[in-house]
Amino acid sequence: MTVVAVTGASGKAGRAVVRDLSEHGYEVRAIDIAPAPADLGVDVLIADLTDYGQAVQSLDGCDTVVHLANIPAPGRKPDAVTFNTNITMNYAVFTAAVHLRADRVVWASSETTLGLPFDTPPRYAPIDEAHYPYPTTAYALSKVASETIAEQIAAWSGLPFIALRLSNIHAVPDYAKVPGYWADPRSRRWNAWGYIDERDVALACRLALTADVAGAVALIIAAADTIMDRPSADLLAEVYPQTEVRKQLSTYETLLSIDKAREVLGFEPQHSWRDEVKPA
Repeated sequence: MTVVAVTGASGKAGRAVVRDLSEHGYEVRAIDIAPAPADLGVDVLIADLTDYGQAVQSLDGCDTVVHLANIPAPGRKPDAVTFNTNITMNYAVFTAAVHLRADRVVWASSETTLGLPFDTPPRYAPIDEAHYPYPTTAYALSKVASETIAEQIAAWSGLPFIALRLSNIHAVPDYAKVPGYWADPRSRRWNAWGYIDERDVALACRLALTADVAGAVALIIAAADTIMDRPSADLLAEVYPQTEVRKQLSTYETLLSIDKAREVLGFEPQHSWRDEVKPA
């Protein structure tokens, strides 16, 4: 049985990934600095992954790594703390995985590397991986810098690194808030109306464990649709009329392109807020 270390296991994405991997026959070693929620189903190894020694000990004996632990968003901590914590933790986990000869590292980068919040209009839409790098916060910069670190470590170690640029993660209870976004499209313009269901985060992580990848790759992971009840082309025309639209859009098509994730991982989102909430 493949043993997968899941860091950040007590967080929203981490809990979903632990459940999904366990259900699909993986042995999971859950790691976090926070205790396990009661419904996780596995014990959590408590570790501070900014400490290289603890990172090595935590990952020892695991075949591969899904690294989701980090300060997860701008504004949670002072900027310097966010940047330094994320960079230090990511370097420790990445190099511990190399030291322990793990098969690969799948890790949580962020949609913020693409230019969020889009107070400055996107250069074009749908926004794809070529829109990177455009960090506008210390948090986003920590992810851009970590992607560079992963590229360099992958080059000299031969270990594959798959960075998942996750959109705004939603669980089913979160969808009750979705109708509140519809009256003013500017209220959700900050990430081009993107989101991702936590179960599809787990799917992307699981697919990344076996995808044919060499070196370092970074992929946008978002739902196939926007979080709005209006056509995507109409949203762009109203809020970002100056943004170049590079393809004919289907009605509610995501403006955070997942074409590369489809190609590299075979990723196809399985969940939408439309399954839980009726559009107006």
